[in-house]
Amino acid sequence: MSDRLLGGRKIHEQSTPLLGGIAIVVAFNSALLANMVLDMDTIVLLCGGIVVALVSLADDCIGVSARFKLAVQLIVVLILIYFGIVLHLFPKSIWGYWLNVLFTIFWIIGITNAMNFIDGMDGLAAGIGAIIAMFMGIVAFQTSQPFMGWFAIAMMGSCLGFLPFNFGLKKPASIFLGDAGSTFIGFILAALAIKGDWADNSRIVSFSAPVLIFWILIYDMAYITVERIVTGKVKSLKQWIDYVGTDHIHHRLYNLLCDKKKAVLFIYFLCATLGISAITLRYARPIDGVLLVIQAFLITVIVSIAEYSGSNR
Repeated sequence: MSDRLLGGRKIHEQSTPLLGGIAIVVAFNSALLANMVLDMDTIVLLCGGIVVALVSLADDCIGVSARFKLAVQLIVVLILIYFGIVLHLFPKSIWGYWLNVLFTIFWIIGITNAMNFIDGMDGLAAGIGAIIAMFMGIVAFQTSQPFMGWFAIAMMGSCLGFLPFNFGLKKPASIFLGDAGSTFIGFILAALAIKGDWADNSRIVSFSAPVLIFWILIYDMAYITVERIVTGKVKSLKQWIDYVGTDHIHHRLYNLLCDKKKAVLFIYFLCATLGISAITLRYARPIDGVLLVIQAFLITVIVSIAEYSGSNR
């Protein structure tokens, strides 16, 4: 099975196998099952990830509508919520519960698809997945959550094991993640962020840590959504779901830098820069968490200005 050459959101120059993500699915699940005793909600999380990956694998092989994939993701997230994997950002009340449910749905589905959307250059999604998993592991050990830490490290190791086949400084990728790999990585990491407690003293700070770690994906999804609506490229939810374009952060950086590997490395370093901010949050005040998120926003605004200036030279 080969990628669509120079089509959609992908920027590749030759036909390359798409099924590399299956290696990450197998490696990650094998590592956990061989080395850890899993509780029921974690087993449900892993099964949900496999379902999401299998549906995306079908899309890689025979084609599946975006709406069907989204419907499956929604069902899987609702099952996770039923088993208790849900945000605890809002107070314990009726309206607080439903806001937590709503934010959980948006978070997991949004991050899952944002990771898929950003998988448009050699090594990009696998590298970002490894960086995100690394920082989640560090913060998990900081906050005395060794189970969550080893969970994240298993994903980091799976992505790093795949990366040499997907990203090289002197040769093109020999295999791609495909939608199965990118959605699996995004889904597992997004659900892990919901499952863990990322600060000792504040819900706002606990929420701010994963926001900073995942900021590149959040920013890219928000940017393309606003840009497509403002420019009239999409005028309905159906059009937004079905739209495939070349307006993601890696496309814009490629236009600016004129080099795909430089664009990928730039995003790696940007992701790591924002991840480092999350490490400082363990004993931070709520206002510190808010300020660091604002700082992340301003950093990406600066990047957007540079992209826009470069595209209009």
